[in-house]
Amino acid sequence: MNVRPQDSVECAYGWAVAVVSTMMIAVAFGTSYLVVVGLKPIAADFGWPRQIPSAAYAMALFGAGIGGIFMGWWADRKGMGAPALFGAFFVGAGTIAAAYSPDAITFLAAHFLILGLLGNGAMFAPLLTNVTHWFDRRRGIAVAVVASGQSLAGAIWPPIFRYTIDEYGWQESMIGYGLFCFVTLIPLALVMRRPAPRPTVASVAAAEARGNGDGRVLRMPPNLALGLLCVAIVGCCVAMSMPMVHIVAHCSDLGFSAARGAEMLSILLACAFISRIGYGWLADRVGGLRTLFLGASLQLLGLACFVYVDSLQGLYLVSVFYGLGYGGIVPMYAIIVRELFRDSEAGWRMGVVFLFGTIGMALGGYFGGLIFDLTGSYRLAFLTGIGFNILNLVLVGFMLSRQGGGDRRAIPLPA
Repeated sequence: MNVRPQDSVECAYGWAVAVVSTMMIAVAFGTSYLVVVGLKPIAADFGWPRQIPSAAYAMALFGAGIGGIFMGWWADRKGMGAPALFGAFFVGAGTIAAAYSPDAITFLAAHFLILGLLGNGAMFAPLLTNVTHWFDRRRGIAVAVVASGQSLAGAIWPPIFRYTIDEYGWQESMIGYGLFCFVTLIPLALVMRRPAPRPTVASVAAAEARGNGDGRVLRMPPNLALGLLCVAIVGCCVAMSMPMVHIVAHCSDLGFSAARGAEMLSILLACAFISRIGYGWLADRVGGLRTLFLGASLQLLGLACFVYVDSLQGLYLVSVFYGLGYGGIVPMYAIIVRELFRDSEAGWRMGVVFLFGTIGMALGGYFGGLIFDLTGSYRLAFLTGIGFNILNLVLVGFMLSRQGGGDRRAIPLPA
């Protein structure tokens, strides 16, 4: 089936929304890399074990996951403009509040409540959901572009934060970045004031054609399918976050400078940024579940390499491979939700799935620090991540077996 331009919601402004959403995520999620790069100096200044700043990273992600459901609910009813402005303000406020925290409880609370729940809660799942309403033919690529803002943040900010933390200190770096968030995110949020277009007759017909007559998803109750996606995303995100959160500290423990570790993190996330576009292109052709299975398989291989590679050159190569492999995973869940569930349910279901994703990222980051504190090594942490990754592959493989051979693309591309 070919889709005529007049049968599509896509327009030039939709790409403006996608680009600006990418920029907002790239700036907002830079805040999470402040605590990643500054993990050791933050712990040293307060006399904390590494699990405390690791927990701050976890709290920010968990807060963003919970906030994403409420912000998504708000955006479904009032549009994305107000939640985007609200979140933009609190991302900056939360970063500055964390810098002035006098103790561990305040530090964790600032990350969970202000930076996570009120700030970044509006910056990932709601923006991803919003961009899906602007695209029907090239939704996979559009979602991949927006989700790549997270990887873009990792490619840009860690080397900058390493320099500013070394030169000025972690507190000054947080304050400066919080002010930067104010002056960049608030103007960008104004682009979100225009409401998303209504679905066309063609997209509604395509959605009805995808569905099962009895309302079941993958030949099972919809909520059971949603539950499997939630457990699956926990598995892959626990594995995903371990090297991302701890690669700087792991590199330092192996005898290399923290600057080399920051470079590895930057390379890893730059490769993820590049690969997400390719995964989006692939998802538009073979579907989200198949693309997710490929990305999770490559992530498993990369994580296994982190267990055994300890040379500087080897770690750089593993960072490249790991970034290219895992980069397509997170956006696929947004694509899968739009492929499997009714459009009218996509917003809240996507928020729930990404909440479990942030729980997985939070647990992975925290477990990495906790296991290091208990064993003095990251090897067991990476092996634990491999176990969670295998769980993800089992669940995704099961869902693929239930899907069968049908084409699960949202709307076929024009010839």
